[in-house]
Amino acid sequence: MLLAFDTATPHVTVALHDGQRVVAQYASSESMRHGEMLAPGIADVLARAGANSWDITAVAVGVGPGPFTGLRVGLVTARTMALALDVPVYGVCSLDILAAAAIDAGLTDFKVATDARRKEVYLASYAEGRRIDGPVVVKPAEAATTETVVGHGALLYPDSFPNVAGPEHPSAAVLAELVVAERFELLDPDPLYLRRPDAVVAHAPKKVS
Repeated sequence: MLLAFDTATPHVTVALHDGQRVVAQYASSESMRHGEMLAPGIADVLARAGANSWDITAVAVGVGPGPFTGLRVGLVTARTMALALDVPVYGVCSLDILAAAAIDAGLTDFKVATDARRKEVYLASYAEGRRIDGPVVVKPAEAATTETVVGHGALLYPDSFPNVAGPEHPSAAVLAELVVAERFELLDPDPLYLRRPDAVVAHAPKKVS
């Protein structure tokens, strides 16, 4: 069974795929609580599928882009589980997860935008079922377009993105299905950070004499 989850947005999403279909999925009801919601979400999908951790044969995880803390929770969990269970782990750009759902809904040429905070968005462009540009982090006014834009980032800035389509957040069920079908590029489980963390050393340490 493939266990899939994404923590690149304020919400945690988890799904379990048996090789043929998604058999259980979970979405957190509360935002910004990745560390508290991911483990119960994994336990929930396993219980509802009548499975346990030893039934997991692979792990899939959204690698962002996304805020440092939430993204780290998902990636550390994915790597730890893969190591403990001795199974492979696959990473997928979280914007590709949104794009896959949009393509399944009938969209062809569009952009995906998620909230990057600091009045910016993570943005990527898609055409004919594949990503052709991005992801980048950009101010909405600089990326303003009348093209269709998918994702929560577009909803936050209607003046820059007037034509919005769903879905709003990535779905682990879609993540699982696109990994099984290898519809988008599969990546190593490394975080896709487009800016440096907020916590940095302010200056070089002084030499001790």
